Amino acid sequence: MDGPKAQQYSTIAGTGMQRGTLWRRVKWPLYHILVGALALLMLYPIIWMFFSSFKESRTIFTTATTLLPAEWIWTNYVTGWKGIGGYSFGHYIWNSLVIVVLSTLGVVLSSALIAFGFARLQFVGRTFWFGVMMVTLMLPHDVVLVPQYIIFTKLGWLNTIWPIVVPQFFGAPFFIFLMVQFIRTIPKELDEAATIDGCGKFRLFLQIIMPLIKASLATAAIFSFYWRWEDLLGPVLYLNSPDKYTVSMGLKMFLDSESASNWGGMFAMSMVSLLPVILVFFLFQKHIVEGISSSGIKG
Repeated sequence: MDGPKAQQYSTIAGTGMQRGTLWRRVKWPLYHILVGALALLMLYPIIWMFFSSFKESRTIFTTATTLLPAEWIWTNYVTGWKGIGGYSFGHYIWNSLVIVVLSTLGVVLSSALIAFGFARLQFVGRTFWFGVMMVTLMLPHDVVLVPQYIIFTKLGWLNTIWPIVVPQFFGAPFFIFLMVQFIRTIPKELDEAATIDGCGKFRLFLQIIMPLIKASLATAAIFSFYWRWEDLLGPVLYLNSPDKYTVSMGLKMFLDSESASNWGGMFAMSMVSLLPVILVFFLFQKHIVEGISSSGIKG
């Protein structure tokens, strides 16, 4: 090809390369701008709550469209920490930590043990019971509230933390499924080698399986921490004494239907209650990603 046609094709090719180079230069800044704008949109409620925690209670909703407070009320954090009902907000945080730690330990250990049984042990009806367990994932939690309440009433557990903590020691279907997927990725030759060396089933679970599924254990612990920390329904149902109230119930006490609600104190303590959640997320976010991304490698 020579002459004008060759020159025309060369011009077209050069134009295409210039456009491609220009798009590559624009693509990454545009991508980051869009992602940043989306992140800002998602974080805006928290940002709004943060600045509202420094506003006077009666002006929070009248100036809702204004982000920055006209006057910074730092005492909202002082009055909020004093709490309501004769107990400081630190007391409610302690109660929540006790429930969260016990519940997380129970659900992680029990779910891991049940998952090991489904993934490694042979017993009659294993497929059937695994299917039943998976069906419970689609069962709304509200369905079992009344039967559970009746059971715990007859056991005399009302106004204690046991109705919230004890059920966690029987495993959670989502965590069981997650850990089953992890265990299935572990070669069974490790089990056979350990058995030859005289390792029993329980020792096999503790010394071989548990260290190899630590990513799924961490993921389950993090999600359990989030769910138990923000739980309001359980404490409202079973806890009646202010000395046993959790963070969620402590925040609810700032709202008074008969007099003026302390919105400033509630928003201030809401920000304080977010600190453990944010800390856990930034410390263990790699485990969340690893646990979710690795759960579907096999099986």
